[in-house]
Amino acid sequence: MKEIDFSQAKAEGKGFQFPGQFEITAIGNANVDLKARVPQILHGIGLEVLHETVTSKLTPAGNYESVAVSFVAPSREKYMEAHDALRADADIRFTL
Repeated sequence: MKEIDFSQAKAEGKGFQFPGQFEITAIGNANVDLKARVPQILHGIGLEVLHETVTSKLTPAGNYESVAVSFVAPSREKYMEAHDALRADADIRFTL
């Protein structure tokens, strides 16, 4: 997995501010209830999940589902841990 490089954004005074509210999207198999699983995974690593923000969309063929949800990350490390935890799930292909 490629490490995300925030150095340029930091040098320009841009980028993420922590703590903060962020949205993450997970794309994976449509038949595993990702709409419930994604918030569970994030909650399981100690993040505050904003359940009212959960949205999902199926691909036209119905094989894959994208699930977007907002959460509160207290630090960059927890933000990165959110991506890592979701990507570790066998049914999730990638995150944005």
